[in-house]
Parts: sequence; structure tokens; C-alpha cells
Amino acid sequence: MKPSLLLAAILMTLSTQTPANELPAPPDVEKRPHVVKAPHGAERQDEYYWLRDDAREDTAMLAYLEAENTYTDAVMAPLKPLEDRLYEEIVGRIKQDDSSVPYRERGYWYYTRFETGQDYPVHARRKDGPGVDAASIQKATDAGDFTGEEVMLDLNALAAGKDYYAVSDREVSPDNRLLAYAEDLNGRRQYTVRIKDLETGELYPDEIKGVSANLIWADDNRTLFYVENDPETLLTVRVKKHVLGTPVADDVLVYEEKDDSFYMGIGRTRDDKFICIGVESTVSSEMRCTPAAAPGEFVVLAPRERDVEYDADHFDGRWVIVTNADGAKNYKVVTAPTGSTSRRDWQEWIPHKDDVFIDGVELFDGFTAIAERSEGLERLRLVRGEPGQADGDSEYVKADEPAYSMGLSANPEPDTEWLRYSYTSMTTPATVYELNVRSGERRQLKQEPVIGYDPSQYVTERLWATARDGTKVPVSLVYRKGFERDGTAAMLQYAYGSYGSSTDPGFNSTVVSLLDRGMVYAIAHIRGGQEMGRAWYDNGKLFNKKNTFTDFIDVTRYLVEQKYAAPDRVAAYGGSAGGLLMGAIANMSPGDYDVILSQVPFVDVVTTMLDPSIPLTTNEYDEWGNPEQQKYYDYMLTYSPYDNLKAQDYPAMYVGTGLWDSQVQYWEPAKYVARLRDVDTSGNTVVFRTNMEAGHGGKSGRFRRYRERAEMYAFMLDRLGVTEAAAR
Repeated sequence: MKPSLLLAAILMTLSTQTPANELPAPPDVEKRPHVVKAPHGAERQDEYYWLRDDAREDTAMLAYLEAENTYTDAVMAPLKPLEDRLYEEIVGRIKQDDSSVPYRERGYWYYTRFETGQDYPVHARRKDGPGVDAASIQKATDAGDFTGEEVMLDLNALAAGKDYYAVSDREVSPDNRLLAYAEDLNGRRQYTVRIKDLETGELYPDEIKGVSANLIWADDNRTLFYVENDPETLLTVRVKKHVLGTPVADDVLVYEEKDDSFYMGIGRTRDDKFICIGVESTVSSEMRCTPAAAPGEFVVLAPRERDVEYDADHFDGRWVIVTNADGAKNYKVVTAPTGSTSRRDWQEWIPHKDDVFIDGVELFDGFTAIAERSEGLERLRLVRGEPGQADGDSEYVKADEPAYSMGLSANPEPDTEWLRYSYTSMTTPATVYELNVRSGERRQLKQEPVIGYDPSQYVTERLWATARDGTKVPVSLVYRKGFERDGTAAMLQYAYGSYGSSTDPGFNSTVVSLLDRGMVYAIAHIRGGQEMGRAWYDNGKLFNKKNTFTDFIDVTRYLVEQKYAAPDRVAAYGGSAGGLLMGAIANMSPGDYDVILSQVPFVDVVTTMLDPSIPLTTNEYDEWGNPEQQKYYDYMLTYSPYDNLKAQDYPAMYVGTGLWDSQVQYWEPAKYVARLRDVDTSGNTVVFRTNMEAGHGGKSGRFRRYRERAEMYAFMLDRLGVTEAAAR
């Protein structure tokens, strides 16, 4: 059948199978027998395997995705007024001509600003001088005074006429003249590097394609180091150096990583003396460095060892290293002399603690800022003296609320008494402070302006839910003041729970529209993240992965029991690996949820992990397991959402994906929805929205993503019976 006729047939089915005054029937897609084989002999039937097309050109597949979009349009048409109201509310809270807090580096103040009505940022800088500081620049920018401003990149101009546009790394050369930046035109995170002369505005002819967004200049201002991706798997595999004005084809290979379970990146040390290549897998890491002034051989700091991770920085004549070596599961900090190439030289500075997780360090003249986690919350500890001195004289940066998120902000210059840090909570918009480490003076540099929002009208709580195995799981909640805990409210519960990525309780302006309609919003800090330390992560991966799912379900049941929500008015939301979570809870406990929102979901775990050609697969064997080994195959098969779909009543679902997603390929949710439609006995609505121009992060631009969020929220509110009458 010709593609146009195939699509017409599908669309005709949508419009003719039901009366005009009812919803159309959802799309039905052809089944084609296909056997997925594992090396150990196991076989599985995958009737929708054919929906995979790496080139994104198969006409039948594209027709199916378009048919699903058309069906979603039909389902959402009656809710368009609600979607529009949500979108207007969300966008109405944004100060459209806002700007970031400027930071100083090498004699310039750098910042990002937006213009009213524009989707993309303007990246700019101003030269340092008398009377020029962060406050004066912010004041001028807020007043629309751009005198003395140098626009480095106006992404609105660069994005003109493009369906998708993003710049994900920008690096200014040491002499402040050249800007190297990495741009993406479809959301697949396969970047092209371009170089701009900031004095003349000239764009150099040098163009480097097929790379990651990770660029570093050498001190000569002519040599640019970059990371080249494998064109098929998109894994970071080679570091090369490009000399301006020479053919890209002649770029010199600096380092190639042969182990495809490792990711790779490059960076400069705190003192700018070294350029370092870092490689890391889930359980191991290795760094090799070379002088930035005269790059040559990259020398290994400490050879890789399984189950030993480390991250090193250089400052004040020594290496300062965060590591889990020698059984320090929550990490410790050690030092080593500049010429060290072995762990034998490491000297302990800040010891490991069972109840404190060390997240990172920032080195300054005379003090060090340590980012830590304790009892599921972030904190910053200031340690006086130079690295390597006794760990004694220290204090903590104070927090103002019981549940919050705190972290290091932009601190590019180490010769200062002021530490910049960020603070937010579920009721407090993102705030940048700076703290004088000598006097203790704290000053607020900026709080994200949220138009019409009054934080005093909202309440945040920190709770502990007991999981089925007795583990206490932290939960962060927010609701509008006046909320009555009587078991009648609607609730949205969010979590991620993988890769040791912690979900901290920060402000989310889009959620305000839910709170104002009487809803409760909850974040479940489930195992698989790292909120409670490394053991929290270890107990939520590999053969412990099911703890992630049961924790989420047990948090839901706890909140319902405590009457924060009605048992039949609970929605769940997750994306990417959080979409795996959504698929798992839908199979394991569908009756606990009325609606599930699942974005770019990783739902076909076994098939994906059996295919090393798919980006991310090989690097994640230590996260999920390698199903080429029978024991991992068997365990993964017990929770993989696609493989565990069965005849039962499922909640209503909103599933989203991007055609160009390189992290969770579009065909995973496409197959999942197709099979779900075959087995679901509930009669509940399932919609599947494919963004045909974007990848893992959705559409580019600050406003278009809110349109997508408004549609998803409208679907949820309608299913939960949350009315406009409840709005305040």
C-alpha cells in the first residue's frame, strides 16, 4: 500500500468506527511476527519489532505515529480550552525579559538573558572595569540598558526557520577572543562545533561534525580539544585536537577509549594548569591529564580498577580527589602530589562517613566547599585552610526550610572570600546567594521572578514512608495553604529512581497550576537515586531494581493512608528511566493509580539491553545488567514493562516521545502503546504523542515545552476530576 493511502486508511478508521459525537477508536497497527533471540538461547516474540527504523524513514511506521498524533488531537480537542488556560497560567508566571546572575571570569562578566516573546536565550558578556559588577549589570539589563554589552550568541537568530535548535556547550578561548560552541539541529545530541571571532563577529570556516557537547581550548588559543562520537552508537569514543585553519580531516587523535562501557569527557582543572580526559562507567573511572600550556602526552593519574571511582582536580600545587577507594562507599577526599600516577600516593584528607555522602568539592584560596548529602537532603560544608590540612575547622551553610535543595553555583574564580550557591524548595523559587566565608555575611543576588506567585500561600512538608521491607523512604510534599487532609484531594506523585540521580525538592512553577486547583504534589525519593547515600543507589539497581518500583507504590499507599489523597484520585509521573518506573507500577499495581503520565519511557528493557548498537546500552550493563548473561536476562524479564503487559485494567495514560530521541528510542514507547492497546481491559483512554522534530528533551525553546506540559496536565486533570471551580 502506498504511504499516503496507508495513512488515509488509518485516519479513516479513526473517523468512521465510532459515532461523530464520541471519541474515535484508537489506531490499530499491524502485527508482524518477529523473534528476539538472546545468545544463551532464550527467545521472545515481539510482534511490533518492525516499528523500529533507525533511519526514521519507514513510511508505514511514520504513518502509525502520525495516526497516534491525530488520535491524541481528537481526544484532547474538548480539553483545548483547559490546555490553553494552563499554558497561559504557566507562561504568565515567567518574567519574559529575565536574565541570569552575571559571573566574572578572566576579566569579563558573563550572563544569559531573554527578550520578551522570544523562545531562545541571548548569551552575552561585559568587560570588567570600575563600577562594573554583578549588581550593576543586573540593574542595567533589567532596565533594558545594554550599553557595553557584547552579544556572543543570539540563539533566536540562529534558530530562525529551524524546527529544533540547541547550543549545549560554549567555551571562550583563554585570550577571550574566540568562542567555540556545539549546536544540535534535531535533538539527537549529535553536535556540530562552530567557532566565532568575538572581536569581529566572523564565523570561522572550521566546522566539526559528529561530536559531543564538550569542548576545551589549550592555552595557545588555536588548539581545540573535542570528543568524537561513534556514528552508530553515539558513544563518546575519541578525543581529538583541532588546530584553527587546518582541515578537520587532519585532526590528531589524542585518545581512543576501547571499552564501550565507559563514557568520556574533557575539562580543565581549577587552577587552569591541566587539561584532563575523564572516562567513567557505572562502577569505575580513570583520568589522564596534560599541561594546558603545552599539551602533550596525557598521563594517567591512577589506573582504572573495577569498583573504584575517583574525580580529581588540581589546585595550589596538589591534586584533590573525591573517591570511593578502600571501601569508602559514600566517598572521601584525598590529596596527592602533582606528579602522582598511582593511588599509593593518595593521602586521606576528609574521611568517609557512613551517614554522609560527599557529592563534590570546590577549591578556593583558604577554604574548600564540600557538597554533601545527609538524611536525604543536600548541604554545603565550608572547610577552612588549604587542602590536606586537618579536617576540623568547618561549618555548614544554613538552610531555611525542612525540605529544600542546595548546591554550588558558578564560582569560576578561586581567589575570593565569597561563595556562590543556589537554594530552592518546593515553595521557594530558585535563589542565588553569596556568602562571605570570613564575615558570615549572606546576600541574595537573585531569586527567580515568578509573576503573581506568593510563597506564603503554599506549604511544604518532609515525610518518611515505610516501604514493605521496613526501609524508611523520604517524601517531599507541597500544597496550597488551607488544604484539608481529609482523603478527598487529587495528587500527582513524581519520581525518577535510577543511575544514582537524586531528585531534590526544588521549585516547579508549572506545578503551581495544580496546587491552585487543590492538588497535592509529591516527590518520592525512592531507591535507585542517591538521596540517602551510595547504598540507596546500590539497593535500587541490578538485582535490587524492583525496590525502586515497590518504594514508589508504597509511598503512594502511605500518602493515601495518611489522607493526603483520595485512593481513586492519584496520578503518577516519570520520564526516561522514570518512564520505566511508570511502566513497572502500571503492571504491578494498576489499581493504585487513576492516571499515569510517562515521557520518553524506557519500557523495552530486555530487547534494548541485548542490542549494543543502541546508544547507552553498553555503558549501562552495571546499571541494569547484561541480558546476554542468563541470570540478568531472567531478572530483567520479570519487570520489563513491555514484556509484562497482560490482560488487566490499566490506568488512563499519556505517553510522550521524540522521533529523534537518542537515549530512549521512539520505538520503545511506540511498541509499548501498541501492545498495551491489545491487552488493556479497562476501557480507559491511552494517548501517545510523538514530537516529530525533537529528541529526548522535547521541543527546543522555553515556551514550546510548556505547551507540551499544558496538554499533559489537561489530560490528567480531566481524568482526576479536578475542576476549574477549585482554582483560587
